[in-house]
This record gives sequence, structure tokens and C-alpha cells, in this order.
Amino acid sequence: MWQSIVEHFQTLEQRPVERMIILVGGLLLFWIIEGAIPLLSLPYKKNKVRHAGVNFGFTVIHLVIHTLLAILIVMIADWCQLHSFGIVHWVGAGVGLTILIAILAIDFSSWLVHLVMHKTRLLWRFHLIHHTDNSVDVTTGLRHHPGDSILRGIFFMLLIFISGTPMYGVMIYQTLLVLATAFTHANISLPKGLDKAISYILVSPNMHKVHHHWKQPFTDSNYGAVLSIWDRMFGTFMKLDIKDIRYGIDKHYSNDKDEDFIALMKKPFQKLDI
Repeated sequence: MWQSIVEHFQTLEQRPVERMIILVGGLLLFWIIEGAIPLLSLPYKKNKVRHAGVNFGFTVIHLVIHTLLAILIVMIADWCQLHSFGIVHWVGAGVGLTILIAILAIDFSSWLVHLVMHKTRLLWRFHLIHHTDNSVDVTTGLRHHPGDSILRGIFFMLLIFISGTPMYGVMIYQTLLVLATAFTHANISLPKGLDKAISYILVSPNMHKVHHHWKQPFTDSNYGAVLSIWDRMFGTFMKLDIKDIRYGIDKHYSNDKDEDFIALMKKPFQKLDI
């Protein structure tokens, strides 16, 4: 079993069509589900399709950036294997433990970079674009300014280097991340008990919706991407009744521009309103 998993994911980076099918398939799946069991009635400026078009613009740029960064990621992963460098080599991990370490290490990088972007004013300018969406749905997941995407890639590579994760571990995590991102941002209504149960290990939809609340300190909480353990471990986990959640940061930014692609691209380079 392990051998077939390794063989499949080790070369997944070289199969862009398959990776795109996973991404688009995940988005379409949760797009359909959120249409069937919506959590909230969202205030789209015109309609859901137009809103999706704006967010897909950022998604395309995000994918281009990470496709270019993938060249460096492959180099780092291969160097670690060649020189037996990183945690997986130091502990003599087998395939199963290597996958576990990879998921934990890279997911920690996702949590850490997210925290850093919220706590650093300069970096917050770029990440703010993700939080300006007044209608959080499945398409919001990859609404990242290019500056945000580049920083995520840097932290991603750093933890790959430290952990010594091989490419199959990297691709397994990225596959999980793509599906988790669609799931946690989707405007879906789950039974409260189920959502709560999920949140003990994984980031659940309602848990992540708290992070998209317009008002601090709720905005500065629940930074996790796939696993919820980091927020619980480091004291950044918060709860808020879903009926009290309102999307769209109105501090520093006019909410009437949340679907203006050009304005969103320019905003990090302009003076933030107080």
C-alpha cells in the first residue's frame, strides 16, 4: 500500500492536469453543496458568478506563482533526500511516519505564516485582501494577493527544508490543503455537533468562519489551514455563534470595493485608512 501511495504522489507535481482536476473538482463539489445547504444568505454585489470571477482572478495568479515556486520546492526536497537532511531522516522515519511528519510540519508552516501576516502591519496589507470578501464562499479560499501568495510559499519551503519532506509528502499535503481550503470556506450548513466534532482535529467550516468575522479579536484567531491543533495548542482558538458572524473587514478598507479586482490589487501599496 505504502509503495503505491509513494509512487502516485512522488510524481504528481509532473501531472498538472490531474492536479487541476483535484482543485476544480473540489471547488465544484463544494459549490454544489453550498447551493443545496447554504449556511448564510450572502450579500453578493451582483451575483455569485460575478463574485466568483473576481476571486478566480486571484486564484489564477496564486497558481502561477506557486507553479514557479514548485521548481524551488522540488530542488529543496531532492537536496534533502540526497543529503539525508531534515527531521524525517534524523529520526529514521518510514513512509507512514514521513507522511505524518510532512503533514504536521507543512501545516504548521501554514498556521505560522498566517499568524505572522496578521501580526505584522506590512504583511497585513497583503493578507487583508483575503479578509475584505463580504461574501465568504468556496471561491474565497484562494483569494490571495500575489504578495500573500509569495510569503506563504517562503514559509512552505522553509518547513519542507527543516522537516526534510520528500516530494510525495509535499504533494499529499498540498492535495489535503486544496480540499480543506474549499471545505472550510464553503458556505455550507453542517449540524453543530458534527462541525464541533470535526474541529477537535481538523479546521471545520464554522471554526474558520469565525476567522472571517469583521471584528477583532475574532479576526485574529483560528489561523489553521488543515489541522486545528495549532490554534488549540497556542491559544489562538476562538468560538463565536454563527448567527453573530459578519464578514468583511471594514477597518482600513471600504466594503463597497470587495469585488473590485483592480482596487484590491492596488490596496497593499496605498496608505491604509485608520
